[in-house]
Amino acid sequence: MKAIPKIFLVCVGLVFCNWGFFAHRKINQLAVYTLPPSMAGFYKKNIQYLSEAAVNPDRRRYAIPEEAPRHFIDLDDYGDSAIYKLPRYWSEAVKQFTEDSLQERGILPWHIYRVYFQLKDAMLLKDPNRILSLSADIGHYVADAHVPLHTTKNYDGQLTGQTGIHGFWESRLPELYFDEYDFFVGPATYLPNVQLAAWEMIRHSNLAVDSVLLLEKELSKTFGENKFNFETKGKQTVKVYSQEYSYKYHQALSGMVERMFRSSVKSIGDVWYTAWVDAGQPDLKSLINYKPTPEELEARKKELAAWKEKKIQPREHENPENQ
Repeated sequence: MKAIPKIFLVCVGLVFCNWGFFAHRKINQLAVYTLPPSMAGFYKKNIQYLSEAAVNPDRRRYAIPEEAPRHFIDLDDYGDSAIYKLPRYWSEAVKQFTEDSLQERGILPWHIYRVYFQLKDAMLLKDPNRILSLSADIGHYVADAHVPLHTTKNYDGQLTGQTGIHGFWESRLPELYFDEYDFFVGPATYLPNVQLAAWEMIRHSNLAVDSVLLLEKELSKTFGENKFNFETKGKQTVKVYSQEYSYKYHQALSGMVERMFRSSVKSIGDVWYTAWVDAGQPDLKSLINYKPTPEELEARKKELAAWKEKKIQPREHENPENQ
């Protein structure tokens, strides 16, 4: 299976992994401030949890085999123009490629849609713990969809002699230049179709893959091994891209990392807001100090299941049970 070496290489490369814990936490935290007042009280009250839990999906990758494919999609494994040709909905994709084949190449955009349905149901059930857990999770996946190297089989530059570029782009640069970023992204807005919105995130990220790789390749020719140095992190001395090299690459990218960071923040707020609206805009303020009993939640689950059985079934590709 391809997923296992992908995790290992990305994480070990230069001791960085996935947008970086720092970046994922900041992205979820900032997304809270895009929400309207009706949501903001509940989310701000739990902002520390949402920030800390932003990295839970990464932690699960070492314990749950099916977790790894949820963080990427290798579009180049599907041939030319895959971003425009791949089925947008899971049931259609399975019919065309089989589930095993899809899992091997990554399922990120489809998984975002699945978790959106789970979050909407959690809001319908007024289950505060599950709302928060799923909000943190979907924040992670949406952020991953904004990383260009999460959309290609050359995810760490291993096919072009650039091993380590994954952590360089999504961890080293945000950690160095976060204080210079502008995070005024405006309020969260409603997404008419979350699945198509997820694919648009992937499309936009994939368009930047060539620039991410080619710009670093050219810059590396002028630095050679001088692009690395050693820094002390806690009790460890680690090999990292030097600050001079990082600055040159950051300049060459012309603000790409900041734009993707900002877009992640806005998109997460949009998905949270859309799930809330689609759940009927439940009163989240009443959930701030509310702890439902297991019996209450079980009764609501039964009511929700009964309601789903009675209502007019959506088209197959929109049915959350097919996602």
